[in-house]
Amino acid sequence: MLLQPVLILELLLAGVGAGLLSGLLGIGGAMVLVPVLTFVLAHSGVPAEYTVKMAVATSLATIMFTSMSSVRAHHRRGAVRWEIARVLAPGIVVGSLAGAQVAVALPAKALGILFAVFIAFSATQMLLDRKPKASRTLPGPAATFGVGIVIGLLSALVGAGGAFVSVPFMTWCNVKIHEAVATSASLGFPIALAGTIGYMWAGRDLAHAPPGSIGYIFVPALAIIALASMTLAPLGARIAHGMEIRPLKRIFAVVLYCISAYFLLR
Repeated sequence: MLLQPVLILELLLAGVGAGLLSGLLGIGGAMVLVPVLTFVLAHSGVPAEYTVKMAVATSLATIMFTSMSSVRAHHRRGAVRWEIARVLAPGIVVGSLAGAQVAVALPAKALGILFAVFIAFSATQMLLDRKPKASRTLPGPAATFGVGIVIGLLSALVGAGGAFVSVPFMTWCNVKIHEAVATSASLGFPIALAGTIGYMWAGRDLAHAPPGSIGYIFVPALAIIALASMTLAPLGARIAHGMEIRPLKRIFAVVLYCISAYFLLR
């Protein structure tokens, strides 16, 4: 499938937005990428029953590249809590592999509604900005592993890097917000890798798949977005460490509610 110049430009802009958001807010960019990819695939002749699933799968695959760029920038500042990431990551891999299989079994409409609920939830978390009890700490290894499974499962279902669960979870356990964002970025790679493998396997016999796709992964869009997002993620990380991001979160939350409404009504 040959992408038109206008669509290539749209994908580049989506990649720029995803990269900035990954570094700035610790999110994988699915809230930008899935709507754009759904539009691009729908206007490129992809069957309607595949558009949302391929958008989710391709969005998830881009996080493999975005997260590496973002976490490198955060690691230089000593913000990544690797001892937390090591416990969460195994559960995340299990959950991501399972989530991809569940997602492709769902009707396209159901997956669209699930994505709408996900971004509305993310927007609400940004607006509430709840403060945890001072005495609360991270649970033991077994419970943290279980949380990792939930993060991986939900992330694979909506094509996200897991920050919409992992950042609130860590801050709820009194991990500093910048450390939670940085650690969430480090978790994006295992989420994306396991989920991508799951979507490739689940779509191995996909009928009427567009040229350039591997399973549910649309490789041309993946390449364009990954290039742009990897370039901008370090800039987002630098901005995050030098500014008050609460006003930005409030603005972005309003945008997310609008996107959620679009997916519920389409």
